[in-house]
Parts: sequence; C-alpha cells; structure tokens
Amino acid sequence: MSSLVRLSNAMLVRNLVNHSLRSTRLISSSQKNRDAATIDIPKKDTTTATATAAATNKNWVSYGFDRHDEAEDRSATHASFFFAVTLCLVLGGAYWSYLPDPQLQDWSQREAYLELRRREAAGLEPISKDFIDPAQIVLPSDEELGNTEIII
Repeated sequence: MSSLVRLSNAMLVRNLVNHSLRSTRLISSSQKNRDAATIDIPKKDTTTATATAAATNKNWVSYGFDRHDEAEDRSATHASFFFAVTLCLVLGGAYWSYLPDPQLQDWSQREAYLELRRREAAGLEPISKDFIDPAQIVLPSDEELGNTEIII
C-alpha cells in the first residue's frame, strides 16, 4: 500500500515539474555591445524654449482669479484656499467650540446635580411636592371649569 502512495506522489511531482518547465521561457542574457544604437541629441535652441512655453500656456486652464497670468492665478488660488479653509474653518471652528456657554446651560445642569446631591444627603425628596406654597396657588372652581377636560 505504501509503495502505491509513494508511486502516486512521485507521479504528481513529476507532472508538476514537467508542467512548470513547459510554461517557463528562458531569456538569453548575452552581452551585445556592438548592437547598441546611439543618437546624437542637439543642444536646445532659445526659439524652442519660447515655443515650449507658449505650448504650456496654451493648455493652461484658469482658476478664475486671473485669466492672463498663470502664476498670479495660482498664487491667488492658494491664498484664497488658505484663508477659507485654514483661517475660517479650522480656527473659526476652534474658536466656536471653546466659546463660553452664552445661555448658561452647563452651569444650570451642574447646579441641578449639586442640589440633588444636597437633598439626597439631607434625606429629602429630589423635588418637593410643595415647591410653591399651596396658599399662593389660585385654582378655578368646578363651576368655572364647566365641561373642560382636565388632563393630569
């Protein structure tokens, strides 16, 4: 039985090796210095430099700040984005987040927690049912209410 397993493994290895050899391509790396070609490149003329500059300006698309000068247009774009994003959004957001509480909501919530803690420590109810003196409250009589539905 073990010889059959060895034989099948050997056949698998042989098939893998043969398949990988068939799919590989060998590249020759011999030196062929005499086959190399050289090209003489002439020096640049000043007339071609102006033609190249004209060609780059031909494809220039303005950002809308200056339609005639590319450098002025780019610098105005960068300056406006710096002021808009950095100063307005980042610094304005930091200023707004650290502003003092104008309606004193944080202060009133802290005071409410302190009062609740004081009342619990004294053994009182959190909110007294007689918060306002009942003698000061004027309620309408049953005749004045009539058929008005009372929702509690």
